[in-house]
Amino acid sequence: MKKSITIPYTEIADRQELSTEWMLLLDEATKATNHSHAPYSNYFVGCSLELENGEIILGYNQENVAFPSGLCAERVALFKYGTEHASKITRMAVTARSPLHLTQHPITSCGGCLQVMIEFEKKQQQPIAVLFAGETGVVQIFDSVANLIPFAFHDPDFEK
Repeated sequence: MKKSITIPYTEIADRQELSTEWMLLLDEATKATNHSHAPYSNYFVGCSLELENGEIILGYNQENVAFPSGLCAERVALFKYGTEHASKITRMAVTARSPLHLTQHPITSCGGCLQVMIEFEKKQQQPIAVLFAGETGVVQIFDSVANLIPFAFHDPDFEK
């Protein structure tokens, strides 16, 4: 039996149409790119998390010459959150820039980050809305990480 999946999301062409809350989160993620350590890829990624209590947590990619030793911006922010905070995550923004070329399309998370993101969403039993953006162009907003990784790895025996 052949099946299909439809993934709902909102695409906004004009960033001025973003809500004040989303614009703030995107601005913070953009600022976070200034702290990225990306000497190998020249691809500077920033992530901002908004918590229920209004606090914003930032993360930025950290590359390493031993490539598996680096860490993406999303995981930096999420792991920082996980060590210091109890308030739930309501939304997050991810953006990137590069001095080599203009990023004109939304920057999405890698599979490893999506798996970590869905784990946090499941743990808090509440959706995390996600905004993806490049330096320019459209912005995409997903109401839940589950919409981004519908076949996330999970252990049904552990979830009982």
